[in-house]
Amino acid sequence: MGDTVSHDGGAGHLVLEGLAKIYPGKDGAAVRGIDLSVERGRMLAVLGPSGCGKSTTLRMIAGLVPPTAGTVRVDGRDITDAPVHRRDMGVVFQSYALFPHLDVARNIAFGLEMRKISKTDVKRRVDDALSLVRLGHLAGRRISQLSGGQQQRVALARALVVEPTVLLLDEPLSNLDAQLRSAMRDEICRIQRETGVTTVFVTHDQQEALSMADRVAVMNHGRIEQVGTPEDIYERPARPFVAEFVGRANLLDGPVGDHDGDRALVELPGLGRVSAAGARVDRGRTATVMLRPHRIALRSAAPGSGGARGTVLSAGYAGETVAYRVRVGARGPVLDVERPTGTQESFGPGAEVELSWDPEAPRLISAAEESGKSGERRS
Repeated sequence: MGDTVSHDGGAGHLVLEGLAKIYPGKDGAAVRGIDLSVERGRMLAVLGPSGCGKSTTLRMIAGLVPPTAGTVRVDGRDITDAPVHRRDMGVVFQSYALFPHLDVARNIAFGLEMRKISKTDVKRRVDDALSLVRLGHLAGRRISQLSGGQQQRVALARALVVEPTVLLLDEPLSNLDAQLRSAMRDEICRIQRETGVTTVFVTHDQQEALSMADRVAVMNHGRIEQVGTPEDIYERPARPFVAEFVGRANLLDGPVGDHDGDRALVELPGLGRVSAAGARVDRGRTATVMLRPHRIALRSAAPGSGGARGTVLSAGYAGETVAYRVRVGARGPVLDVERPTGTQESFGPGAEVELSWDPEAPRLISAAEESGKSGERRS
């Protein structure tokens, strides 16, 4: 492969080593040799855009797709070539894949019956699983009579009733409406904590990944761009792609001047000299600085002020926030700014404003040429 990216390696419960997948006739690899480790009892989110390889990675872990290279280990045991039914994993698919002709209890019992478990144990374990997902009162109901959230819980119960070593979730909430997704996030987290099962789920939803997972692996073009806690991923992105994909970000390029300890002074167009911590970029090189929209404050421009000034191009009301687009200076970059509604002075298009931010807000991500882009960028 020659393209392996190592992240969070070591002795984990679930370990991927150089895992790769190349499909015949396709340009490039779907998964480009990744190393990844998940600690026992933790929940990892694999986050990325459509086509980045996250679902292929999950299916290789499950044994549904054979890898072109690399290994999958659980508790130190190599299961790369083990058949699906010998991996001791529970899988919840995006479509749930429930049997419409069976009631709730029979759907949950199916995996146990295939394993030739005694009827007494099947009954006990199904009852326990129904209690865990809070569906005991619906044991005899047909799948077609359930809501989307209830079907999701049945799929979870069916995966958990076999007492898997690892639980795999493929876009588990994508079929639910926004309000139900929020409630099911809490339910999945509760169930994962109560069972203590090591869990990996793939998603394209940044909020879902940040709010549910202990750690997040951001994928792009078959590679892992960064692995870290949700706070690391959002506050300290390692690469421009991560900054732009996880949340909204203003990315600005400028030359690095002096250093002050672990901070660099970067000359940004329209904003002047900005102090930013983060990646180490040598003096004279062009660096990329991130400013999150909600970290930028606006106020009416005061005569004679020496701060950064701009003109509001648009203001979009979004309920809890107002999203502004502000051009800095006469020909400077256009920045996204988000401010809470009801607590800040409001501005309409054409308003002259001053921009400011907390000294800790700017984040130095990388040398600009590492991203293959230059100039002003935005999410």
